[in-house]
Amino acid sequence: MIKAKKSLGQNFLKSKSILNKIIKSSDLKNTDTILEIGPGKGFLTEELLKTAHKVIAVEKDQRLISFLEEKFKEEIENSQLKLIYGDILEVDPHDLLNSPYKIIANIPYYITGLFLRKFLSSNLSPTKIVVMLQKEVAKRIISTQKKESLLSISVKVYGKPKYIATVSAKNFSPQPKVDSAILAIDNISKKFFQTTDEILFFSLIKKGFSSKRKMLINNLSLIPREELKQIFHTLKIPLKIRAEDLSIEEWGSLSNHLKNKKSYSQITQH
Repeated sequence: MIKAKKSLGQNFLKSKSILNKIIKSSDLKNTDTILEIGPGKGFLTEELLKTAHKVIAVEKDQRLISFLEEKFKEEIENSQLKLIYGDILEVDPHDLLNSPYKIIANIPYYITGLFLRKFLSSNLSPTKIVVMLQKEVAKRIISTQKKESLLSISVKVYGKPKYIATVSAKNFSPQPKVDSAILAIDNISKKFFQTTDEILFFSLIKKGFSSKRKMLINNLSLIPREELKQIFHTLKIPLKIRAEDLSIEEWGSLSNHLKNKKSYSQITQH
């Protein structure tokens, strides 16, 4: 029996009904190439293989690679399943894929932010992402309180997130301390950055959220205050606003106004 490794954030899904919700929200087709991260014991993998044209599964636990090779021997031999031993955060998508693909996975929760940023910002981004993550993180991404965060903006500039379902901790083995959620991200593209400098935009929002309780204008102290006041006035942004209250469009406009000013280098280099 293979026990979950806490160091790898392993919590194996065991609910068939939750599995069905993941599959349903993935809009699977027999032409789809699927990238699965952390297949574990193959509970989700098995279901994906029933419909998908090909599944590429990346697993960091060597013990599970051997287990999966035996469980899916036939699918591996006919090239429907490709198993990769490695850390998904260190893998280049171009080394794995050369066609449109979807990501469907129950990811280790501690890599959520880095994982989403890596694949959403990639030049080979997926057409759709369906992942299991902590419920509170999923709620933060979709901004249930109409308050944006660094994470929610980092997702929304690339795609449209949708909260699919809450998943109780009892549906996993071992049982985590918090509930989870299924999150889907559709309409993934880099269209937002056709008119906005990607490097400047992310440098700006990171500084904007550096101290949540402070007013935005105080978090952007690298930029001359009078210059900022003028830009805020032009964009009709209140001087006392906090970073969480700015819309993505307003962040884009603020970034674009700063692009040709001297403060550009100050923001991107600090």
